[in-house]
This record gives sequence, C-alpha cells and structure tokens, in this order.
Amino acid sequence: MEELSPMPGAERLEQATVAKGGLNWFFCFFFVSGFCSILYELIWLRLAMAQFGVTTAMVSIVLSSFMAGLGIGSWAAGHLVRKYAHRFTSPPLHLYAMAEILIGCSAVVVPLELLAGRFVLEHIGDSLSLSSAGYYVAAGVWVAGTLIPWCACMGATIPLGMFAIRNDQRLESQRSFSFLYLANVLGAVAGALIPLLLVELSGFTGTLQFGMLLNLAIGGAALRLARKQVSQTGAGNSVAANAPDEDEPPAAAMPGLDWRQMSRNSTLWLLFATGLTSMGMEVVWTRQYTIFVGTFVYSFAAILGVYLAATFIGSKIYRIWSRRHSREGSVIWLFVWLAALIPLLTADLRPDIPAWLRVPLGIAAFSGLLGFLTPRLVDRFSAGDPNRAGIGYAVNVAGCILGPLLAGFVLLPYLDERYALVVLALPWLLVGGAFTLSRQPGSARRSTAPRAIAACAILLASFALIFLTRSYVQQTPDAQVRRDSTATVIALGEGMEKQLYVNGVSMTFLTPVTKMMSALPLAFLDHAPANALVICFGMGTTHRSMLSWGIDSTVVDLVPSVPALFWYFHADAPQLLQSPHSHVVIDDGRRFLERTTAQYDVIVIDPPPPIGAAGSSLLYSREFYTAAKKRLRQDGILQQWYPGGDQTTTAAIARALKESFPYVRAFGSVEGWGIHYLASREPIPDRSAADLAVRLPPAAVADLVEWGPFPTAEQQFAGVLSKEMPIDWLVARDRNAPAMQDDRPINEYYLLRTMHTWLR
Repeated sequence: MEELSPMPGAERLEQATVAKGGLNWFFCFFFVSGFCSILYELIWLRLAMAQFGVTTAMVSIVLSSFMAGLGIGSWAAGHLVRKYAHRFTSPPLHLYAMAEILIGCSAVVVPLELLAGRFVLEHIGDSLSLSSAGYYVAAGVWVAGTLIPWCACMGATIPLGMFAIRNDQRLESQRSFSFLYLANVLGAVAGALIPLLLVELSGFTGTLQFGMLLNLAIGGAALRLARKQVSQTGAGNSVAANAPDEDEPPAAAMPGLDWRQMSRNSTLWLLFATGLTSMGMEVVWTRQYTIFVGTFVYSFAAILGVYLAATFIGSKIYRIWSRRHSREGSVIWLFVWLAALIPLLTADLRPDIPAWLRVPLGIAAFSGLLGFLTPRLVDRFSAGDPNRAGIGYAVNVAGCILGPLLAGFVLLPYLDERYALVVLALPWLLVGGAFTLSRQPGSARRSTAPRAIAACAILLASFALIFLTRSYVQQTPDAQVRRDSTATVIALGEGMEKQLYVNGVSMTFLTPVTKMMSALPLAFLDHAPANALVICFGMGTTHRSMLSWGIDSTVVDLVPSVPALFWYFHADAPQLLQSPHSHVVIDDGRRFLERTTAQYDVIVIDPPPPIGAAGSSLLYSREFYTAAKKRLRQDGILQQWYPGGDQTTTAAIARALKESFPYVRAFGSVEGWGIHYLASREPIPDRSAADLAVRLPPAAVADLVEWGPFPTAEQQFAGVLSKEMPIDWLVARDRNAPAMQDDRPINEYYLLRTMHTWLR
C-alpha cells in the first residue's frame, strides 16, 4: 500500500495487526454467509418441490432462479458502488450489513411466499383450466419472483464486502475477491452437511430460523465494526476508494493469462466456461455416481461437499501461490481437460475402488483446478474493483445457470453420461490447446520442449480415459435403455428375473406384492369400483392389475422413460395401453393429485425405494394424505405401500396415516415383507379371505394368482389377512416419533438417529 506519511516501525506493526484483525472479521462474515446461502438453497428447493411438484423442470426453475439472483445481485451491487460510491456518507460496511439482515428476513418470508403461490396457482388453475405447461410457466414466474430478490441480496455481498475492504487503507484490496470467495466456499462446505443434521433435529422451519439468526448476527456484527471504524478514522470514507496497494501492480499492468495479453472479454468467456462446465458436470456426476452412493439426501450432499471442499483447497492454493507469482503455466488449462475426464474411470464398475472413494477421486481434481482458476480470473479482471468483480462473478453465474440446463435437457436425454461429460469438457481441450500453442513473449526456446512433452502426455492420458473406460450402461449390452431429462432407465433380465433400474438403482422387480396393491383395496370396497389412481408406474404391474377389473385406471409417474418400458415386463402391455380404460400421465404424483378434479374409488401409492430416498417423504406425509383425501370418494380406500424401515420411520408413517384418516388397517404382504396400509374416511369392512375372493372378476382372479405364491385368490388373501397388525402397535414402535410431515421428513434425515443406534 502507498504510505501517506513516514511511519515508525511500532506504528507500522500496530497497523498490520489491526489490518489482520479486520480481515479476520471479513473472513468470519463470509464464512457464515456462505454457510447460510447453501442452507437456504437446499431447503428452499425442497419447499418449492413440496408446493409445486417434484419434477425436473421445477428443480431447474428453482436452481436457475437462485443462481440468477446471485448474478443479478453481484452485477447490481458492483454497479451501485461504481456509480454512487462518492455519495456515500456512511461506512461501506453498513451496506453489507443491510444485505445480510435482508437475507436473514428471507428465511421467514420465502416459505410464506411459496405457500401463497401454491394457493394462488390452485385458484388460477381451477378458474383458467391451466394446462401442465401453463402451470409450469405460472409456477416458474412465481418461484422466480420469490427467490430472485432475496438471492440478489446474497449475490451483492461480495461486491459490497470488496467495497468495504477497498475503503480501508489498512487492508489489501487487489485480491479481495479471492479472499472473500475463499471464506464463502469454506462456509458452503459446512453448509453441505450441517443443515442436514439440523433438519433431522428441528425440521426445515427450525433450520431456516437458525440460518436467520446467523445472518442477523453477522449483520449486527458488521454494523458494530462499522461504528468502530468510524470512531478510529473519524469518517466513514476517509480513504479514497481507488487507492492502489503498494505491493500489487495496478490493473493495467497485471500480466495476462495469455502470453499475448488476453482481452478482458476473453477473461469473461473463461469465467462463463468455468461456471457452465462445473455446474453442468454436477448434473452428470449425480447420474454417474448414483449407482455407488444411492439416492439419499446424504448422497447428493456428499457430491456437493466434495466439490466445495476441493474448490476451497484450490482457492487456498491460489491465495498462497499469488503472493509470489503473477502468471500460471499454459499447460494448467490442459490439466483441466484431463481432470474433467477422471470420472470416466472412477464411475467404471471394473476398477476395484471402494464406493466411498469413487466420488472424491473422481471430481476433486477438476473442482480444485476450477477453485484455483475462478478467483484467479476474477482477481485479474477486477484488480480489487467491486464493480468489475460484480461483472465477472455475474458472468460466471450465467454459466452456472446454463450448465445444468445444457446437461439435463440437451445432452443427457440423448447421450450416455460418459459422452455428455466429454462434451462438457471439450471447451477446456480447446482452451488448453490454444494456450499451449501460443508463445510466451520473452520465453527461452528450451522451455518449449517440456511444455510440448507435458501436453502430449496429457492428451494421451485423456484419450485413454475416453476409449478404455465404460459406463454401467455399456456393461449391460442386452439391456433396454431409455434416457430423458429426468433419468436413465434400464430394463434387463429374463422371465421372473426381470428388473427395473433408474440411474443404476434397482426400483422394482416382478412380485405378487404389486398385484395385491390393487386387489386388496378394490376387494374391500362396499360397492363395485369404477376407477382407480396409481401413483408410481414401476413395471406397470399394479396398473395392469387394475385394468383386469375392467375399470378406468390412471397411473402417474415422474420419469417418462419408465412407462415406455412397460412392454418389456408384460407381453400384453401394448394392448393394455391402447385400452380406453388406461390413462398414463407423466407428472409428479402429488402435483397431479392437487391439480386434478377427478374422484377415485381407490388410490394406490407405491413410492420409489429405498425408504430413505430423497423426496420420498412427500408421498408419506400428512400434507400428502390431505391432498389424497380430496380426490378419494367418501367411502374410497387409499392403499399405501411401505417396504419397511427403522422403528422411527415406521412409527412416523403410521402416525401420519392415523392422524389423517379415521380408519386405518395394516397388513403384512403375501411374501412376508413390507406393509399394505388401507385408509379410509368410512369403516373398512371386516371381510374374510373367501369374501374378498368372490368379489374379484374372473380376469382379476387370473391376474392375482399369475405369479403365486398360492394357487387360488382365497389363499392369496388369507396369506395377507393373517398378517394384520394393529395401527396403534405400529405407532408405538417409537412413541416419540412425530407424524411424517413435509417439514419433518423423518425417513430421509436419519444420520444422527443411526449413529445413536450404533453407539448403543
């Protein structure tokens, strides 16, 4: 920094100590802010899905709105600082503090806005008869209008923080973006795991309140620090905002990334590419590694946590490296290309790699390199200027918005995951090739050979990864594969050994249990059934059994490719799909219930396994049963399939059913695992196995006994009725377990509970 006057050594040391203390405050602020941002993102996404549906389109809308808000806030805050900085009469930290306080308010306001949106859209949908596409447009507009203003406050924090640092002559400002970015990412690492524990303890509402308290705390601390600065300097803006640092070259003199002095536009394109490829690859990684890590909330948190932790390490290395260096070698850009391809190896089933190591080994190198390069690019572009940093970060966020859309809706529906990954990595091959082939002015000729050798080695290694590895889909050559924006679906096997996989996870198999899901509630009805609704298609067995009764059957599934494989599991599927009684709907089951006006005699729910799958609680909660009751005739019966789980989950689901319906009965399955819950607003008749059997039409009898295990319908029913369990006994499995609610997804958040069980 430029000295205003000669300073004694003791005073200089005191100033350095004060500066370090000031930076420590900023590090704490942005650590907590990063933690809260991830906390809000995770919970807002889940709340939006509960209100508007668990669909790929809704997930994309929420995440795009979140990122758009960050970009808009970053750009707007930088523009505000550039245009009006000379008019500010209060310390810059006041602006930052107000942004954090507003973010804290969002913890309370956003859930209310999302809930209001649901009721508004229900009213609009009923009055205007919105189509599914129209509903998505309306929901998207509402979600965007809800999230973008609050997320803009989050995006504004870094430019405002940089402005506060730049206006304090004791603090180094040329690399302030990377400093704040480093703290933000470290906070985000903690935010990828700790909120999951908080949700388990206090639900989504309690976790949001905790985040609110943190935001208000750092906002208050920033205000107090601002007052302290005023008392020490005598004014809020005592130092010119543009004072350059003594130990940093001015922006115009900073060496470029390219040896031909890359233009500022080129830097922005690189920032856009880092955002696009990193976020696009996250979508691909999720599909690639699901087969190893599962579909739990902890699985996605593990991928996010590794990504953020590696980004933090890369950013920390950059901070250390940049103290002594001003330009990175050109070959590093080719290393980005190679690192992006490592998941091709770690997602290959053939190498004997422990499942828990595959994600960190696969994505850490690429994430770390981008963690190094992203703050490097913004520091170079901004040189401590909040306005330019805001522009650079906004461009990076624009890439973050486009990346998931490109991966999810353009690449993955048509390409194997490995090829989608290669396409997303291609920009870094082009960038690395261009930088490697360019010549650094003033460099010695002897440095060209090592650079060429390194480039050739990287290219050979990358081509080996592309051509020698295989995805799990490619290792099942006889399987039927379907892809869409939601999932990769595989059907394989022969006879009764056929299985259905979604993103590599087994969903279901041919079993008489799925036939009983329809036969049991239909036979218990007091009147002849006219129609039924099945939520979750699976292999289509339950839908097929419904049609054997000669009634209208509507089946809803989220993944378009699942019903497309109906023919693989049942030879008569093409004829059944052409029946006027058969109706297949691609939608979120809960959203369909809340939008349809139809009334059903029977509603069958068969949530996707495992019991702890992310989002599955939305098909077990009290709020879901409230929606189902509206579409169930007064004496209709809801059949809820429960495959089994720990004591707390069992009690929570049983309690939710008991609190939602006055009459609930529970039966063990004909195969001895899982529970058929029957729930109704009217008493469920006490019928014998023989009484139930005679109520079946001949075609339904043939369907029920098709796969055994007993030769007659009466014996099949007897095998179920003999396993009846009192609902109060199931609730008593854990008397302290609350009923399953949208706010308390007991089945999905279980880590602390599991650890407690292990320790006992």
